[in-house]
Amino acid sequence: MSKKLTILDIAKLSGVGKSTVSRVLTNDPKVKPETREKVERVIAEHGYVPSKSAQSMRGGGVQKVIGVIISRLDSPSENKAVSSMLNVLYSAGYDVVIMESQFDPDKTNEHLSVLRKRNVEGVIVFGFTELDIDRVSLWQEKVVVIAMDTDQVSSINYDNQGLIQAVLNKLQAQGVNQLAYIGVDPKDKTTGLARLNAFQKWCDDNDQHAVYRTGELHHESAYQLVDEVVTDSLQAIVCASDTLALGTIKRLQELGREDIVVTGVGGNELLSFLFPNIYSIDPGYQQAGEKAANLLISQLTGNKSISHLTQEAV
Repeated sequence: MSKKLTILDIAKLSGVGKSTVSRVLTNDPKVKPETREKVERVIAEHGYVPSKSAQSMRGGGVQKVIGVIISRLDSPSENKAVSSMLNVLYSAGYDVVIMESQFDPDKTNEHLSVLRKRNVEGVIVFGFTELDIDRVSLWQEKVVVIAMDTDQVSSINYDNQGLIQAVLNKLQAQGVNQLAYIGVDPKDKTTGLARLNAFQKWCDDNDQHAVYRTGELHHESAYQLVDEVVTDSLQAIVCASDTLALGTIKRLQELGREDIVVTGVGGNELLSFLFPNIYSIDPGYQQAGEKAANLLISQLTGNKSISHLTQEAV
C-alpha cells in the first residue's frame, strides 16, 4: 500500500516550505498566485487529502472527507467558489480532497472512482458540457454539481442570461448603443450558448444588429477576434468572461481604441483596478460555493431531496 502523503511530502514535491503549503491549504491571501498554483497542482496530481484539524484530532472523531472536482486549478472563478465552500466544509468538520478534471469527462470519472474507493462522504463537481452526468448521478444525494443545471442530482448554476442582460442594460442606460460581443463557442452550453443567446435576444428586443464572434475561453482567442468586430463607430465590446475581456483590452490598446468600453463577467477587482474603462459583473461565485457546500451538508445530514438553485449576480 502506498504511503499517505503528508504536508511535508507536498512541500518537497512543490519545492516550497511546509509553512507555505499550510498557508495554501488555509487560503492565506498572502501566498503568491504562482506559488499557490504550483502547490495546488501537486495536490491535485497526487490526490492529497488535508489532515484533520487539531481540534478534530483531539476529539478523536472519525475523519469525514468531501471530494471537490474542479475544472481548472488556474480558474479565478472556480477558485473563488472553492475558497468559500472550503470555509463552510472545514467549519462543519469535513476535510477536503481537491482534484482537477481539465474539462475531461474520462478524467472526471476516474476521480469519482478514486473518491468512491476512499469512501468519501460526498462530492462537489464543477460541471462542464461533456460531463458524464449519468456517472455523477450514481452518487444520488451525496453530490452537488456547480456551474450547470441538471435534473438528475442537486445543482447550482449561474444566471448566465441575466448577467449579460444586466451588462447590456447598464450600457444602454449610459447611452451606449453601438456594441459587439465576444464570447465562447456555443458548444459550451453555459458560458458559450446561454450568454450568446442572451446577447442575441437583447439585440432583437432593442432592434440592434447582433455583431458577435465566438472562440475559446482564453484571452488569446479574444485578442484575435477583436479586429473582426471593431469599427470606427463601435462604443463597447461585451465579453462573456473576464478572461476574454483581458485579451480584448490588450488588442484595443494596441489599436489605440481605448475609447471603447469593455465589459466582462467575473467581478475581478484587480482587472477593474488596472483598467478603469472596464465594467465586470460578479456572478456570485463565492456565494455559489457557500450554497454548494451547505446544500451537500444538508443532504448528507438527512435532507434527501434534490434541489436546483440559480445564483444571481451580486
